[in-house]
Amino acid sequence: MPQTAFDLSPISTSGWQGSLKLSFEQRQGKTMPLRSYTSAPLRLQRPFYPDDSGSCQSAIVHTAGGMVGGDGLDIQVRFGERSQALVTTTAAHKVYRSSGAVAQQRIDLRLEAGAYGEWLPQETILFSGGRFHQSLRVELGPAAVWTGWEITRFGRSARGERFTAGEWQSATEVWQAGRPLWIDRQRLVGGSAVLDSAHGLAGYPVVGAIAILGHDFDPAQLDSLRALAGGADIGVTSLMKGLLCRYRGTSSQQARQWFTQVWQALRPQLGQSAACPPRVWGPSSKSS
Repeated sequence: MPQTAFDLSPISTSGWQGSLKLSFEQRQGKTMPLRSYTSAPLRLQRPFYPDDSGSCQSAIVHTAGGMVGGDGLDIQVRFGERSQALVTTTAAHKVYRSSGAVAQQRIDLRLEAGAYGEWLPQETILFSGGRFHQSLRVELGPAAVWTGWEITRFGRSARGERFTAGEWQSATEVWQAGRPLWIDRQRLVGGSAVLDSAHGLAGYPVVGAIAILGHDFDPAQLDSLRALAGGADIGVTSLMKGLLCRYRGTSSQQARQWFTQVWQALRPQLGQSAACPPRVWGPSSKSS
C-alpha cells in the first residue's frame, strides 16, 4: 500500500460523527448499490437510472444541513469491476463558524478493474470563522477511470461576507498500481494575503477543480475545454494519465456550469453514455 500524504488517523469524536459505506456492483449490465451502511447525519437516497446504459446515480443526504467544529464525516465508496456509477449530494455542504474545533471530512474511493466512477458533490460553503479539513483518496484498478470535482465558496459572499477568519485544508490523492497520478494539497487561512493575491484567489470567493484520471488526452481536447469557459478565470492542464481544470471567480453556479460542460464533452470519449445531470442539481445544472 503506498504511503498517503494526509492524516488517516481516526476522525475526532468531539462532535456529531457520520459515516457512509457504499459498494457498487455490476449485475447483468446494470450497476447496483448492493451493500450500503449509513449513520446519522448521513443517509442515501434510492438509486436512480437516468438512461438505459445501466449507469447508476446515488445521492448522499446530510440531514443536519451543515457541520460545526468537532463534527466528522467518513465516506467510503467501492466501485466494483466494470461498474458505472455517479455519487453526488442533494444540497450544498455548509461548514459553520467555529469557536476553535475543526470539522473534518474524509472520503475514500476505490475503483476496481474497468470501473468508471464519478464523485460530483454540490458546492461547499465555508462560513467566515469556519475550520474545515478534508481529504480525498482515490485508488484506481487496471483500466479504471475516475471523474471528480470540488467547488468551494469562502464566506457567504452573497451577503457580503468575506473569509476573514478560519481555516481550510484540502488534500487529494489519486493512485494507480502503487503510482501517484495526482497529489494536490491546499491550505487557506482566513484573512491572509493569499485571498487577494494574484497567485491566490485574486479577491474571488469561489474556487473549484474538476479532474479526470485513468485516461490519456491529447492537446486538442484541452484547447476545446478552454473555449467552453467563455472568458472565465480558468486553467486547463495535463496530468499523468489525465487532465485537470481549475476555476476561480464569483459564482459557484458558473463553476458548475463549466464543469458540467467539461463532463458532458468528455464523458462519451471515455466510452460512457451521454452525461445526464442528476435531478437533485435542479434545472440550473443544464449547460447552455
